[in-house]
Amino acid sequence: MISIRESVDELERSHQLRQTTIDCYVAAIKSVAHYAVELEEKATAQYQKHLETLAAEVASGQPAVLGESRATLRALLRDYRDKAAKFIGDLREELAGGARALEAILKTLAQGDGDHDVRLRASLRTLREISDSPDCGPVRAALVAAADSIGRNLEEMRKHHEMTIAQFQVEIQMLHKRIDALETAAMIDSLSQLFSRAEMEERIRASGTDWFSLLLIRAAGLRAAEGQFDSTVAAELAGAFGKRLRHGLPNGAVIGRWSGEEFVAKTALPKREALTAARWITENLSGAYSCLKEGRTVRPALQVSVALVDREAGETAERTLARIAEFLKG
Repeated sequence: MISIRESVDELERSHQLRQTTIDCYVAAIKSVAHYAVELEEKATAQYQKHLETLAAEVASGQPAVLGESRATLRALLRDYRDKAAKFIGDLREELAGGARALEAILKTLAQGDGDHDVRLRASLRTLREISDSPDCGPVRAALVAAADSIGRNLEEMRKHHEMTIAQFQVEIQMLHKRIDALETAAMIDSLSQLFSRAEMEERIRASGTDWFSLLLIRAAGLRAAEGQFDSTVAAELAGAFGKRLRHGLPNGAVIGRWSGEEFVAKTALPKREALTAARWITENLSGAYSCLKEGRTVRPALQVSVALVDREAGETAERTLARIAEFLKG
């Protein structure tokens, strides 16, 4: 009897602990939705809606739902981070444009203020000289009063221009500080960006006949993902692959997307190390990836293959590009 009672008590404690854990998990998901950084209204609202839906599903406590929720939550967070990075990048460009416009206005003001100041003061000197002339007679008092009034207004204009210029300078400094902060925030995202084919060809040609290793990578499955799901999923899949590829290669590697499913990485790795990197890419970057489609996790798969081009001594850039084409068209 005691043993049964203890077992029942232990079962109740386990059930209570499980329910408390689920409640905490649900509360955490809702908190992530509630405290999301505001971007565009539509993007943020959609993100919060997907998280609320996920929280409601998790609250059921079904083991399959709980297991799947990990990938869904990770994918939602990753997707929103990427949107935030783009938003920050666009804002950075807008701020930079504003700073450039303010600097141009400031330069124009400074130049115009100096020119007007010189002409006005010359006119004021002429007026004072006329008022000092013995021929002025009865209008001398009026001329002196007019000259004094113009002088005071000119001084007020000068002070106003100086204040305006000082204000613009402060605003420009604030804009530059915000731009620096945004650039720092976007630095991680910029590291994951890949060069285009034209940019890669330019870098290969710029290397002349210098030695380097090229990893030619085919990620089969990107086109299938677009056909099975949509272009958004295919783009997310390509981005995730590109980031994993960059993280798997040493610093200094130059990576580009050659075409739809082909990528090229230019490295300074010796042949043996380059072969090791090629094996790592094949083994670790093939398989299913977690992506989002309308707030749900989908798992498109990639089959990755890698070839190594160990550049020959004195090989021309055109020959290297031809060798790349031979592999990638196969």
